[in-house]
Amino acid sequence: MRTQSTSNLLMIRPVRFGFNEQTASSNAFQDVHAADETKEIAQQKALEEFDEMVRLLHAKGVNVLVIEDTVEPYTPDSIFPNNWVSFHFNGTVITYPMQAENRRLERREDILKQIEEHFYINRRVDLTAFESEGKFLEGTGSMVLDRKYKIAYACLSPRTNEEVLDAFALQMNYEVVKFHAIDELGRPIYHTNVLMCIGDMFAVICLDAIPDPDEKFIVRSSLETSGRQIIEITLDQMKHFAGNMLQIRNTKGEQILMMSTKAYESLTPRQIDSLDDYCQILHTDLSIIESNGGGSARCMIAEIHLPVKY
Repeated sequence: MRTQSTSNLLMIRPVRFGFNEQTASSNAFQDVHAADETKEIAQQKALEEFDEMVRLLHAKGVNVLVIEDTVEPYTPDSIFPNNWVSFHFNGTVITYPMQAENRRLERREDILKQIEEHFYINRRVDLTAFESEGKFLEGTGSMVLDRKYKIAYACLSPRTNEEVLDAFALQMNYEVVKFHAIDELGRPIYHTNVLMCIGDMFAVICLDAIPDPDEKFIVRSSLETSGRQIIEITLDQMKHFAGNMLQIRNTKGEQILMMSTKAYESLTPRQIDSLDDYCQILHTDLSIIESNGGGSARCMIAEIHLPVKY
């Protein structure tokens, strides 16, 4: 049965986390001033933030498979595994084409072998050949998946190519809702998962980031048709990673909404009340990871929807 959330997560524990120069040109969420911090300090602080997030998830009864990154090759963004791989309820694993060359090194077969010890993998889809054509699709960063109704929402950007999106849709029998999105300075939003989150019964989205009224209408209509309450966030809240949250569940089936403290503190009491109706909110400080990496809580999690081996 297809469900939107899972209690099985993959997270990669960083060993050389830091500001990635190769991604900064297309990711306005990275803070260039963060590059002034030494890599050693950034790594140490990021590790503390990572370990605390894992501790909180474990304490809530969520299964987190933590895999240590390797010192070589150098992968400063390995803490964001959802960009290179996705796992699906029918046993499919997809690997994705990535824009930054040093991010392509994050794809590790040994990680997939470890996952296969606990879950069934019966099909592999490899989209990485598109890299040679300069076409990219960075997993569940580029796409926000409605797994229940098989709809992929995607804002087109240098990292989210239409042709690769269509290849994904063909392989997985998904409908694609494509649109364009920009920040308050008119820059393209690099990943869809910073502007929207889809839960079982709700959707958090920054509709103000979609300038075209027709595209905005299509996105809103699609979400409403799937029966979700729309909780709108502002451009400023999006900048504070309020769109970068993820609904997960624990082994008891209780729903949890994971986000950063920065995201939580940007929300209004009314928005928090609305989200509380559906999930228990869990937040933790990720400020170093956010400023250096330009991603937040959702980016750090690759959900494992594969069938479990008992």
